[in-house]
Amino acid sequence: MYPKIAKIIVDVPTMQTDKPFSYAIPDELVALIQIGMRVHVPFGKGNRLMQGFVVGFDAGKTDVSELKSISEVLDFEPVLNHEQLKLADEMRKTVFSYKISILKAMLPNLLNSSYDKVLTTTDVTVAAQYFGNSTEIHFSSLDENEQAVMMKLHREGKISVKYVAHAKESIKTKKVVTLTDVTALKALTIPLRAKKRLEMQAFLQDCAEEKTWDYSELVKKFSREVVKFFLMKAILNLTEVEVSRSQDYFSNITADEQKVLNAEQMSAYQAIINSAEKPFLLEGVTGSGKTEVYLQVIAHTIAQGKTAIMLVPEISLTPLMTSRFIARFGENVAIMHSGLSDGEKYDEWRKIAAGKAQVVVGARSAIFAPLENIGAIIIDEEHETSYKQDSNPRYHARDIAIWRAKYHGAALVLGSATPSLETRARAQQNVYQLLHLTQRANAKAQIPQVEILDMRQHLSDKSASFSQVLLDKISEKIAKNEQVVLMLNRRGYSSFVMCRDCGFVPECPNCDISLTLHMDTKTLNCHYCGHTENIPYACPNCQSQKIRYYGSGTQKVEEELSELLPTVRILRMDVDTTKKKGAHGRILNSFGAGEADILLGTQMIAKGLDFPNVTLVGVINADTALNLPDFRSSERTFQLLTQVAGRAGRADKVGEVLIQTFNPNHYAIKLAQTHDYESFYQTEMDFRRKLGYPPYYYTVQIVISHKNEDEAVKKSYEIMTILRRNLTEKAQILGPIPKPIARTHNLYHYQLLIKYRFEANLTQALNAVLDLTQVRENRELRLAIDNEPQNFM
Repeated sequence: MYPKIAKIIVDVPTMQTDKPFSYAIPDELVALIQIGMRVHVPFGKGNRLMQGFVVGFDAGKTDVSELKSISEVLDFEPVLNHEQLKLADEMRKTVFSYKISILKAMLPNLLNSSYDKVLTTTDVTVAAQYFGNSTEIHFSSLDENEQAVMMKLHREGKISVKYVAHAKESIKTKKVVTLTDVTALKALTIPLRAKKRLEMQAFLQDCAEEKTWDYSELVKKFSREVVKFFLMKAILNLTEVEVSRSQDYFSNITADEQKVLNAEQMSAYQAIINSAEKPFLLEGVTGSGKTEVYLQVIAHTIAQGKTAIMLVPEISLTPLMTSRFIARFGENVAIMHSGLSDGEKYDEWRKIAAGKAQVVVGARSAIFAPLENIGAIIIDEEHETSYKQDSNPRYHARDIAIWRAKYHGAALVLGSATPSLETRARAQQNVYQLLHLTQRANAKAQIPQVEILDMRQHLSDKSASFSQVLLDKISEKIAKNEQVVLMLNRRGYSSFVMCRDCGFVPECPNCDISLTLHMDTKTLNCHYCGHTENIPYACPNCQSQKIRYYGSGTQKVEEELSELLPTVRILRMDVDTTKKKGAHGRILNSFGAGEADILLGTQMIAKGLDFPNVTLVGVINADTALNLPDFRSSERTFQLLTQVAGRAGRADKVGEVLIQTFNPNHYAIKLAQTHDYESFYQTEMDFRRKLGYPPYYYTVQIVISHKNEDEAVKKSYEIMTILRRNLTEKAQILGPIPKPIARTHNLYHYQLLIKYRFEANLTQALNAVLDLTQVRENRELRLAIDNEPQNFM
């Protein structure tokens, strides 16, 4: 007996709709509908059709006649599995986002769009009965009974389905021609004057064993008319086949054999494959061969018939990293990151859902990959803030990984040369098992020597950005045909434009921040709301001609370096030069091929790069992050400097690192010089304990935004009152105060920070705060609740 009522979460992200609604299941769909499928249902007074997810069934005695009915089933197979639905229930308790937002975050964007399904068949009987003269049918053109029949036929394997979204196919295809009648080909008589037809006849006969050719290649070789001639003779057959949009990742990659592990690597590997009782923290110096350990753990997992997820930070998900995994595991790999188009992400998701991928390599959202029977989850550079989503739903990939690893009984490995203090503290408390790699994997590759340059002593040098010491060292390395990596801790041409007469600085009209100069587009840009305007030739305030550029962005540093060292070849790598698809890989490939002497870039060059000819790393401004109003600023500085220093001397040649700073005595910089993570950990933990910050306390940030500043302040105090009413006196509530950048997108932002250790009513209190946004008078209020925030800017 099939249930007649489905429980459905509708795509309306509000507190009132954050629960399953009951809908009657039409008779023709009763045997076909499954939990995890998407449906269209009439919702609200106007019965507007909305997308929803089936999350359960009701076998109770509710009168079905009183319920609205499901209008349409959008899927032939569930798009969400039991594990994902259970995970969404758990996430709802900690990320303070509506259930529908969580469910949608688990799926590729294309499945959140309006779309249709196109049905095709190779079954002659089915074609004659349902398709008539057509080769395909649009699912939306069928009535409910016909749709149910098609779902049944699909389940029996008699029809195929492809999806069409926004009037374009979401499955990429190419035309191929197949040789269907060799006898007719040989018997075909072609006049001698038809030379191209004769050429193609000879070609098909010579290559008859291939059977199938790319249609576009044949047209290029013989012409469209000649190919059409053989199609008309029924010697060739033209069809469309699906093509994976990510196939470029798999081309021109040489297979890679696993390497012999050293004693430390082998010890770590054995520990990981022999126990999944608790997560592992693999703390290894830069170049210690953590990736090879990951690869061999995954190989072991696959050999057991299980699957694996490998997460890397978005910033270091370069072709270098993906190539290593494809070289080792070939077509078993699926890749998921923001550089893929919606169509490519959808192709990869389908590959995973169909069980054709055993390894998923990706950034943060890849943690939701619908893999079954997971044996290992690995998070590389686990300290990276990009693992935390900064918009709804505000989840941390590490938390999801912990939950999924426990669900599957899988090994979880968190790897880093500079673990976050929270992770390291858990290892200290034996919540995680700590594994150490203290030596570089290549015995000849030594940890580079790091020199601190006090820029206060170099103010008289001819360059504002480069000390003479760094310039001399760059020239020395290039003279030896070695390469240099230079890191600048910001992007854009210069920080701002200022009038030297009256001090006027052009600011964004929508945000409380100065506009950044971009010389490639000759514009002033806001990096928050996207506002752009032309560079002024005279001061808008006093009409003076003394407009000058201040600061040191990557473009400006590149120009300055070119003037100082005119013969050097420079490649710049920042957000602006990597906008175009594939630009990241092209720049790195060019540098790896020796086509440039210097790679100049922002933080994205600090991680994952492994070039044997790089013997010098220069950090132009080490202080930037130290001055931010964030309790993690010292930790971020130490991590960044340690990571970028690790790019030097990774092969046989000795590496050197020069760090320019105005704060040479700051402990984060001094300890990065000696790669001394343990001393940094102890020093920073002492500060955190005294100030009451993580990992000694948990934190929740609430950001209140409104176009009217007085209203933002008023609502902030209302929220503080709700919190004080629900939380104990032990909980500290800091604020409300304006955010460091107090206005963006024409909205004023205020924030509260809750610091606590144990608060039984916290979830109840935060849901009460969330309820505020559902009151009619607060419809213009924007509210963000961030559990364990990673960014206070």
